[in-house]
Amino acid sequence: MRSFFEEFKKFILRGNVVDLAVGVVIGTAFGKIVDSLVRDIFMPIVGLLTGGFDVSAQSVTLYKDAKLAWGSFAQTVITFVIVGFCMFLVVKGMNALHKYVLKGDEGAPVVEPTPTEKLLTEIRDLLKQQAAPPPPAPPA
Repeated sequence: MRSFFEEFKKFILRGNVVDLAVGVVIGTAFGKIVDSLVRDIFMPIVGLLTGGFDVSAQSVTLYKDAKLAWGSFAQTVITFVIVGFCMFLVVKGMNALHKYVLKGDEGAPVVEPTPTEKLLTEIRDLLKQQAAPPPPAPPA
């Protein structure tokens, strides 16, 4: 039983699992922020521009109590587009930062070739010497 918990502890403390958990928590909180932004800021502005027309409350009655809530769906689509755009900006920013950080590595130390690489380089140089035409004789 003890080894089971040790194995679970080892699994849960792996970098990938912890990173994924942090990403899910932050993503959930970010989604709530964007949802509030759309519902509480953008949609009232849309309603003001359309003369008090509340898009999110719009629906079509199909049959008795069966309603097609297209306004709520439209609000969800707007939220999705805003979340997608924000994630695009985050990824774009991270890529730019990554390029900037890699650009600073130009002065990285040169790695010493392995003995095998040195031997292969010598063989290549010898083969080039054998294949090259002899140098022209100097004029006498």
